[in-house]
Amino acid sequence: LTSLEFHVQPPTSPPTYQVTIPSHRQDVTRPVDLVEEVGRIWGYDRFPTTLMRDELPPQRANPSLEGTERVRDVLVGCGLDEVITYSLVDIEEEGKLRLQEPSPDPNAYLRVLNYLSAERAYLRQTLLPSLLNTARENLRFMERVAIFEIGAVYLPVEGQTLPDEPQRLCIVMTGPREAASWIAGQDRTPMGFYDLKGIVEALLDGLGLTGTFEPGEHPAFHPGRRARVSVGDRVLGEMGELHPLVQEAFGLPAQPVCALEFDLEELLASWGAPRTMVPISVHPPVYEDLAVVVDEDVPAVRVRELIAQTGSPLVRSVALFDVYRGKQVGSGKKSLAYRLTYQADDRTLTDGEVAKLRAKIIRRLERELGATLRG
Repeated sequence: LTSLEFHVQPPTSPPTYQVTIPSHRQDVTRPVDLVEEVGRIWGYDRFPTTLMRDELPPQRANPSLEGTERVRDVLVGCGLDEVITYSLVDIEEEGKLRLQEPSPDPNAYLRVLNYLSAERAYLRQTLLPSLLNTARENLRFMERVAIFEIGAVYLPVEGQTLPDEPQRLCIVMTGPREAASWIAGQDRTPMGFYDLKGIVEALLDGLGLTGTFEPGEHPAFHPGRRARVSVGDRVLGEMGELHPLVQEAFGLPAQPVCALEFDLEELLASWGAPRTMVPISVHPPVYEDLAVVVDEDVPAVRVRELIAQTGSPLVRSVALFDVYRGKQVGSGKKSLAYRLTYQADDRTLTDGEVAKLRAKIIRRLERELGATLRG
């Protein structure tokens, strides 16, 4: 201690040291600080290694936190940037999402008593307006925006003082698919519905989940370019391209703007559940394309489900790779092309077996959906 300009008086009986602290050492205020100074100068590496006297407490998992961090990791890996916006909003901004409906009722929202600005007077019930405003401001300086936010919304509950605060996930994307750079051959096509759908599929795959897409009804999205997403019997939320009138209301440029808002708690409710693993077959697969013509209102997912059910267990995967509408299929019709993978665990499939199964699939599609095979 004397080497550090501390003044140490000789020990008394029993051994007690009186130490005067130099005026410039304002950080030394307790006896334990003196012990730390001695250990630092003596060398921590010279102390013998010992175990802690106490046991560590039992480690408990936090599925909600771990799942939320997993969602963040997947979305950042897809090229999105996380943002954090204000929980206090102007309810008129939320009204812009439903232009055909009456203005939001202030009584249905939680209002701050001592708000500083009318733009920060109410607690939000959706994340989407805040992200659309963030995208608009950033588009003043850049041509491409791909952002997401994970945050709480505040829903009043009758008879309760405090509101429910469910977690939501919101994504907004607009601009070219690839940012401008010196690399040649970049894809400068504007991002659209299927770009957002790819992000959702990557997110679900990263969580080990399988989702279904059905026609959506949210008025903020363009009819025909919106979908409701579910995992099993749990509805996550809706996604799609913004309606042009909604874009105009938020001051966004005239280009496709994709967005979604999911219930994060519903998304993570099935995450982490045990999954059944199947052995990998050592026998070669057989790949085949199947194109059928169906009515315009027949969902592509319904066709895929029937193919998978009819071909089980030899049909291992069914992937839609083309949708065609035009004169060759007629008005009110569409052509759906699927890539099928046939494979058995115990043998190599013959051409006859594949042809027989293919015919069985076609007969069921004709019987239940009125589908015809496209030549």
